[in-house]
Order: sequence, then structure tokens, then C-alpha cells
Amino acid sequence: MNTIVNWDGNLSFTGSADTGFEVPLGASLEVGGHNDGFRPLELMAVSLAGCTAMDVISILQKKRQEITGFRVEVNADRADEHPKVFTNAAIEYHLTGNEIDEKAVVRAIELSATRYCPAQSMLAKVFPITLKYYIYDQNGELLITDTYQPSDQ
Repeated sequence: MNTIVNWDGNLSFTGSADTGFEVPLGASLEVGGHNDGFRPLELMAVSLAGCTAMDVISILQKKRQEITGFRVEVNADRADEHPKVFTNAAIEYHLTGNEIDEKAVVRAIELSATRYCPAQSMLAKVFPITLKYYIYDQNGELLITDTYQPSDQ
């Protein structure tokens, strides 16, 4: 994998990778930027959420689960001092659908965490990641919520 970040002036950049897609990178006004793009660590959290989301939805589709709504949230805490790294994270899976099988959800989360998601596997070596899931019915009523913790963490 190859990536390129081109400077657009001030603290503004454009990042690209082998796929050819581009993403704006920027800094906040407080540090002299123009608030015109993602912060690099935001992209790290987005990549974690996206990686596991793609795994989980793919696995659940193969298990013929009727998912009508799905989102993944990553909430990461950062150190107070520079370099202000992530110190821990919580990944929340929110699934809406008809008769979603909790065991299928847990297995999909487990496979993503332990086998398929390189972002999660890599970051879990550096800081703890908690995995929580919420299953809603078609009317948005919360049916099940629980936490899954891989045995290797």
C-alpha cells in the first residue's frame, strides 16, 4: 500500500492512496489551520470503524440476517500530553432489523476482532478496545445490549 500527502498551503493537505481517492487533511483554527479537513487521528478512528463495520455487515449478510440499519461508532480517549495518543477505545455496533440473531452478531464481532480487521488487530496491541453491541427492532426499540471482549485482550 502506498499513500501520498500533498501540501496545499498553510496546514492543509490532500491525502491519496492506491485507489486514487482523495481525502482533505487540516488543522484547527487554534493551531493555525483553516479547519478544512480531517485531523489525522480522526482518520485513524474512522479507519477502525470502517474496517470492522465492513467485516461485521459482510458476515451478517452471509448469515442471512435481515439488517435494515447499521452504524459503528468509535469513541477513543487520548492522552493529555503530547503526542496525545489514543489510550483506549470503545467500538459500538448499532444494528436494526427483523429478528436479528444475537449469536450471529456476537460471532461477527468476534471474527472481525480476532481474524479479519487489520486496523483493530493492530490497534488492540497498543491500547484496550471495548466492543459493545446494540440490537434494535424495526421500530427502533432497543432489544439487546451487551459487551463482547476478545479473550486475547
